[in-house]
Amino acid sequence: MSAPTPGPTWQPLRPADASAVRALADTAHPGLPERTEVFAERITLFPAGCRQIVQAGALAAYGIAHPWRLGSPPPLDTLLGALPRDADCLHLHDVVVAPALRGRGASAAYFAAMEAVAREYRLGSLALVSVYGTHRLWSRLGFVERTSPALAAKLAAYGPTAHYLVRPL
Repeated sequence: MSAPTPGPTWQPLRPADASAVRALADTAHPGLPERTEVFAERITLFPAGCRQIVQAGALAAYGIAHPWRLGSPPPLDTLLGALPRDADCLHLHDVVVAPALRGRGASAAYFAAMEAVAREYRLGSLALVSVYGTHRLWSRLGFVERTSPALAAKLAAYGPTAHYLVRPL
């Protein structure tokens, strides 16, 4: 009996990888484009939250997360300038897994790694904006939807399928 094949391994994402991130993001989120500089800035501001999986020399998955304020998702395609000193959550900005890699535990592994990062930085929860029906995936990981009129206004730019989800730690 052979040992099970290990799943894909998340590695650090570097600002130099931002073009590859944008290319994969454009395939996953064609209606929500973001500039390469936006990805590069987030990677630079908080490398601990930014990971990638490379297979056959190409980017197959990435995750970008950074400290932020709960209930106030950052606008899409906007440079942050700096991270807030009063951050109280780890905002999962984007997680994309290429179709060939799906179903192999990559999203769950990234989530577990970001939960550890949030605890290390003493952030009380994880937060994200779910689009394209992915809120079902995130709800299986313990995320619950938060709604308010102010939040609805912030989510409008993310499209009609956007949900703001939070998971306390």
